[in-house]
Amino acid sequence: MAFDETGKIWFNGEFVNWKDANIHVLSHVVHYGSSVFEGIRCYNTKKGSAVLRLREHVERLFNSGKIYRMEIPYTVDEICDAIIETVKVNNLKDCYIRPIAFRGYRELGVYPLNCPMDTVIAAWEWGKYLGDDAIENGVDIGVSTWRRMAPNTLPNMAKAGANYMNSQLAKMESVSNGFDEAIMLDYHGTVSEGSGENIFLVKDGELYTPHASLSLLSGITRDSITKLAQDMEIKVNEEAIPREMLYLADEIFMTGTAAEVTPVRSVDGIKIGNGKRGEITEKLQTKFFNIVGGVEEDEHGWLTFID
Repeated sequence: MAFDETGKIWFNGEFVNWKDANIHVLSHVVHYGSSVFEGIRCYNTKKGSAVLRLREHVERLFNSGKIYRMEIPYTVDEICDAIIETVKVNNLKDCYIRPIAFRGYRELGVYPLNCPMDTVIAAWEWGKYLGDDAIENGVDIGVSTWRRMAPNTLPNMAKAGANYMNSQLAKMESVSNGFDEAIMLDYHGTVSEGSGENIFLVKDGELYTPHASLSLLSGITRDSITKLAQDMEIKVNEEAIPREMLYLADEIFMTGTAAEVTPVRSVDGIKIGNGKRGEITEKLQTKFFNIVGGVEEDEHGWLTFID
């Protein structure tokens, strides 16, 4: 979804015009992918605009930075407050929020620690990541030939810009093959995640999702759906999932801040279940959207309201 290039961006503690939020072409991040970031949604609920799981996202940003020895020059509270202010300054009611911290301009070389840390927060209106009808009708996915990074190559627990070169390869391949999205296998050949989403399977009334150790980013929406399933007394199994189990699932859905809760109707051209959004997927999806829409009580305290 294209930017309208209006509004303000929070850049190292100050708001600047959208088109003035620039960096030098010789910044370290441009050449070496040295950034960590988050994707966060703000929902226009019946009780006012609210950011979903704000603190958990910001804490993960700092944890990603810690893994890469990036010392973000702000506190978690300061970034949380800055995110709220960015939404307010831009008069947004429902939006996607992108905080990012990266190594900036001073010198070039693989060794990064002499470069300064820059921190930026942008927010803009953004619809459904996989299309407006995907939430109801589902998407078609293909298993990618590109695998997720093995341990001791790149840290999958960090939401780092460099990791998404791997995701880009899978996404481009899937689209060129006529699919909406990709599923990637881990270094063992078992199911890991999508190019930017976690995955859940439904079999005989139970949920199955890959274990967090299987080269995936442990998503915050993934955690939300796990908690909602447990609230609804749906058993959640976190384990290794062989590729062929995808084809035999009764239902499949993907989760993520951008994708939210999106059903999968086919994998590699093989219809999943009846080829439509399944019953359990719909129940979890409805519960999730009711909470983020302010229709049902936020019993887990996930929403931070914009004053």
